[in-house]
Amino acid sequence: MPLSTWLTFFAASWAISFSPGAGAVSAMAAGLKYGFLRGYWITLGLISGILCQLLVVSVGLGALLSASEVGFAIVKWLGVGYLIYLGWRQFRSDASPVAVDAGNPAAFRIRELLLRGWLVNVTNPKGTVFLLAVVPQFLDPTRALTPQYLAIGATLCFTDIVAMGCYTALASRALKLLRKPRHVRWLNRCFGALFILAGTVLATFSRHK
Repeated sequence: MPLSTWLTFFAASWAISFSPGAGAVSAMAAGLKYGFLRGYWITLGLISGILCQLLVVSVGLGALLSASEVGFAIVKWLGVGYLIYLGWRQFRSDASPVAVDAGNPAAFRIRELLLRGWLVNVTNPKGTVFLLAVVPQFLDPTRALTPQYLAIGATLCFTDIVAMGCYTALASRALKLLRKPRHVRWLNRCFGALFILAGTVLATFSRHK
């Protein structure tokens, strides 16, 4: 994977990792219940789920990447449309407070947090569809695909480690700030704008760059 292509994906992966969803809520729930250091274990489970999704996507992309320029363009614009759609939906989301049930402090088990994080991502079909829409834009079918998938997987793992760590820390220290509708509305609009920006970047991206 050329450095310029990787840098483009690296920038896009921050928006992907920080986008609010089931993974972010799970990280916040773990941080609220166990604190940052213990709750952060769920991030490893979330990452393992992402890698499983990436493996599923990689198995089915070989024939697609060998297709014509028209096929690549179709997938590219589907990806752009999907990102912009997510941004529009996030931007218009209801300003309902984040619902995280803190509950009573429970026995801390690393295995349970790892399994919970893995299940959250591996059973989320939206994540697989998202990767299927985005990943082809950054792969060069004329080069070995395995190193490119490894680079993409490592990049997503890195950005997710940082993003989920931020969500966990936020929950363990200041989750109450997100219970006010105006804060949630602001957060939704920021992430919506990030999705739309990512879609715009993909619209100008070419695999031959």
